[in-house]
Amino acid sequence: MKSGEFSKYRFAQKRLHQILERAEFGDRASKRADILLSSLVIVNVIAITLESVPTIYHEYEASFYLVELLSVCIFTIEYLGRVWSAPSQINGPTTFLNSLKSRIYYMLSFSGVIDLLSILPFYLRSFFPYLDLRILRTLRLLRILKLSHYNSAMEDLFEAIFEERKSFFAASYLFVIVFIVSSSLIYFAEHRHHPSGFQSIPDSMYWALITLTTVGYGDITPITAAGKTIAVISAILGVFVVALMTGIVATAFNAQMERRNLIFEEHVRNALLDGFLDSTEKADLEVLRKKFGMSKRRAESLVEQVRSFQSKKE
Repeated sequence: MKSGEFSKYRFAQKRLHQILERAEFGDRASKRADILLSSLVIVNVIAITLESVPTIYHEYEASFYLVELLSVCIFTIEYLGRVWSAPSQINGPTTFLNSLKSRIYYMLSFSGVIDLLSILPFYLRSFFPYLDLRILRTLRLLRILKLSHYNSAMEDLFEAIFEERKSFFAASYLFVIVFIVSSSLIYFAEHRHHPSGFQSIPDSMYWALITLTTVGYGDITPITAAGKTIAVISAILGVFVVALMTGIVATAFNAQMERRNLIFEEHVRNALLDGFLDSTEKADLEVLRKKFGMSKRRAESLVEQVRSFQSKKE
């Protein structure tokens, strides 16, 4: 391939990757693709949910199939486009081996697996009609995870947990200890007297998990005095441990938002060194605002705070 043709080829790959990824400020084509694919995912989730109602499914079976066929076609094109454009993110030389590695990396990534699972049930059902359709329909619900391409909520959550991973793992370790001890104690207290539910420690783990997480379905309850005492202590310990884990995640998430505010504020401070914001600086701040998922009111408030502070300082 000639250098000019190769440059066009690389540009096409990079542009397709930009369109399929979360839209940057001012990229209308990418924004339209985001809206189209997000809307299609939502329509699919609604359709799959309604299909579980027999009367609705039998009445609109042809419409459901049409939605599924159209969705699979679009999602298949999207998946193949992501595989093809994956090498556009290579920083070094674009060799055949590097391109292959980048494509395999995408296919094995969380997003790649979800994208594949979103279309796989349709093809499996087409080639292997004897498979259990209920399982395939359940797999289709994984399409909702495709929204993570266009929303950073899940990414923010995992990043917040990763930042506080030591504290989170410590709290998880305490939960596991309480979980195992509670399951074991309730088994030894109840298995001889309870007709069902505590026949083994693994059976008791269901009760322990429901109790420790304070859900309490009530389908399995201890009947002995010792079992009831263990249940009370387990419930109290569950409140403490689960609240500790929840507090760690909430604090980490809040700290992450505060860091973003500080980064945005620092950019505003640098942009206001000359006393005003020009069109380029406003555009850069708008890109940063959208990247951080910050509301316009919050961003404008930070700009006014920085401007007011600098005015007083002068």
